[in-house]
Amino acid sequence: RFWEELGATFQTISDDPTVRIVVLASSLKHFTAGLDHIQTIGKGEDEAPRRAIKWRRHISQFQAAISSIEECTQPVIGAVHGLCYGLGIDILCACDIRYCATDARFSIKEIDVGLAADIGSLARLPKIVGNASAVRELALTAREFDCREAERLGFVSRVVQGSREEVIVAACETARVIASKSPIAIMGTKHLLNHARDHSVRDNLEYTVTWNATMLQSTDMAEAMEAFRLKRPPKFANLGKL
Repeated sequence: RFWEELGATFQTISDDPTVRIVVLASSLKHFTAGLDHIQTIGKGEDEAPRRAIKWRRHISQFQAAISSIEECTQPVIGAVHGLCYGLGIDILCACDIRYCATDARFSIKEIDVGLAADIGSLARLPKIVGNASAVRELALTAREFDCREAERLGFVSRVVQGSREEVIVAACETARVIASKSPIAIMGTKHLLNHARDHSVRDNLEYTVTWNATMLQSTDMAEAMEAFRLKRPPKFANLGKL
């Protein structure tokens, strides 16, 4: 199943010290048109509590697979073209940076198939957009919204003229810039931003003190300063095997 492969892939990427950033895009006509299918779990002779246990396990595993994007050590840039419905919104919400092409169209589609979105959109989108009324309208109506509305809401940070090829090129340009930075600093920045989202300012500041008390001892800062002095690009070592 796609979502199981996605989770396994991001776990592999996260553990690979040679990978510094990820661009997540679709090779097909659309980013995703939504759920491939609704799995039939628990039909047959099982009583309701046993069916519920199976469903709970399935949904939890599905959530964990999508969360692997957010939990990946490296930053992930989502590059969207065409339709981005249902599961596509879940996936995109878990990315660190979101770009879309001008042909992109979005919808929190789950309500149209009789369920509340349960894989991440309702948990993450309100924190990304910061407009409760807009999120509730989109989630309760399944209304389609275009690239410009996505940008206005803050769901995507850049709209790229064109379709698949153009948005991937733009995402890769940003990825190359990020990949040239210290992998220690990049990993720390992503981790601390995620921590800040889920904790108070005070808690995050205290956590950052502990984090940087260790990370400031890396050779990357000295290399960055030396490169600046000599007016040359810095050369940072990969992270160690995680």
